Amino acid sequence: MNKHLAPLVALALAGLQIASPASAAEIEGPAVFWKISMYGNPRALTSGMEALAEKAAEATDGKFQIKIFYADQLGNSRENLDGLKLNAFEGAGICNFYHPGKNPAWMVFSLPFLPIGDPEVHKYVFKKMFDHPAIVADMAKWNAIPYASGLLPQYEIMGTGPAPTTLDGWKGKRVRAGGGLGDAMETIGAINQTLSAAETLTAFQNGTVDAAAFPMTYAHVAFKINEEAEWYTSNMAPGTSECGWVLNKTAFEALPTAYQDFLMDNRDLVLDTQQAAYAAQDEGNLKLFESTMEKITYSDEQIAEFREVAGRPVWDKWIEDNKDTFDSQAVFDAIFVYAEEAQAATN
Repeated sequence: MNKHLAPLVALALAGLQIASPASAAEIEGPAVFWKISMYGNPRALTSGMEALAEKAAEATDGKFQIKIFYADQLGNSRENLDGLKLNAFEGAGICNFYHPGKNPAWMVFSLPFLPIGDPEVHKYVFKKMFDHPAIVADMAKWNAIPYASGLLPQYEIMGTGPAPTTLDGWKGKRVRAGGGLGDAMETIGAINQTLSAAETLTAFQNGTVDAAAFPMTYAHVAFKINEEAEWYTSNMAPGTSECGWVLNKTAFEALPTAYQDFLMDNRDLVLDTQQAAYAAQDEGNLKLFESTMEKITYSDEQIAEFREVAGRPVWDKWIEDNKDTFDSQAVFDAIFVYAEEAQAATN
């Protein structure tokens, strides 16, 4: 496991009690080495796959080795799907809004104000969606299989310059935000900037962006946005994106059945470890933010106004724009059906 991530994974796993389908060294099979391409550095998002890699080695007595290569070592963040198609590596972390044309159905995950604010609902919905035919078809074009959602927390925004304490305050601000979240920000006058996570800090430093939306709180710290920002939103919660994990279809199908089963049986390990890692970081990060930046808290009326102008209109536009490419209405509706299922199960 990456030495910088080991303490975070240990902390996340400390709160988890996950049933293991196999004890150490129980799975027999050949020596296999898998390379996973990931942008950025080790962080909460990558903790689940690091935990999976550790468990794979333990369960196979070191025969099944999975290694995550960080900081675009194996490929640019916008080209990981191309790398999978070329069989350059066996898996990758992708962000849907880095290449919307390559994964049009996946852009549903970035629509604003989806009913996934509760972490358990979020996990249930996105896990089910990873088996949706349109989501699977998007990846099939790139020789890829959807594996595990990144389950990114709700986004909040950090920035410099005058604090946007009203919705009018966003007019003219250059905001790094992806997918439907970027569309939502444009409805209140912001100028959307589509940057990769790794590019955003430099954009702040050279003054080409005023604000950035990232999952709260871990990603702002992971990409050092809090070191440049002067203010942050605390309750905007406009939505999230899908920066998750996909596997090389050719490589997966070449694995022995026992290794395939191991990967599919341990998707919950990845998901639960990620969510625990996000939660573990929040308490300390929020204290840091409050001590170093201005905290913006919007009124219920302001949030309701934002939802009115940036919710249904953005949804309807996405459905209309994609209806001739895939059944966009069915993909959108599935999110709400699964959210209702999850909520009913918890009541």
